[in-house]
Amino acid sequence: MATTTETRPNTPASGETKAKRSAAVKAEPRADNGRWKKTAASASSDGAASPAKPRAATTRRKPAARAKGSEYSTGAMVGIAAAGLAVGLAANVARKFAVQAPTLLAGDWDQALKAEHDLTLKVFDALQATNETNTTKRGMLLMQLKHALAKHAMEEENVVYPALREIGEVEAADDLNKDHGYVKQYLYELTEMPKASIDFLPKVARFRADIERHMREEENTLFPRLKNRLSPERNKEITAQMNKEGLKLA
Repeated sequence: MATTTETRPNTPASGETKAKRSAAVKAEPRADNGRWKKTAASASSDGAASPAKPRAATTRRKPAARAKGSEYSTGAMVGIAAAGLAVGLAANVARKFAVQAPTLLAGDWDQALKAEHDLTLKVFDALQATNETNTTKRGMLLMQLKHALAKHAMEEENVVYPALREIGEVEAADDLNKDHGYVKQYLYELTEMPKASIDFLPKVARFRADIERHMREEENTLFPRLKNRLSPERNKEITAQMNKEGLKLA
């Protein structure tokens, strides 16, 4: 087995006396076990250890790299969020046009409103075909009815009824507007009523009778009267304005 030879420090110059050499040896550093301490510094020509060279300072680049990567990551996240928002907005616009499509395709404003009346009565048909065990279905149909009537009311109240007032049908327009207030009251009472109540269907029937009377007055009397008093250009404007209002709640 190879033995490790301790390297003794450099011996003094030949001109030193034995006493000086002995004193120098005693002064040299030793470890706790009495062996000579190993030194990393090399001895100079006069016996003194040369100072160790300082290490060159290193430049840390990782934090900067991480910061750069963070910027890229943030930019990517912003881009993804913007793309998601654009897709969501496009989907919402497409949904609105799909809901408003039956009205848009029906023709002039009076025919479009009549088509919405017919769709509303179909919801009433489905609602009146339920029984006290169909509570969930009644709730869903009632929500559908509320949405359809809210959109329809916005179209009439913001465009058609003001046009009626312009041709002098102020009292008729005000009466129609009051009817919409009672429509909201019916919807509120049916929403608050338990869907299994024995009073549910009778109230639906009274609601339908009142709203049908309102619809027939519009379709048979007031809407034809208004359309005949307006120019083709003005009728076209009312159609466009009505569809614009409908899209807000579609």
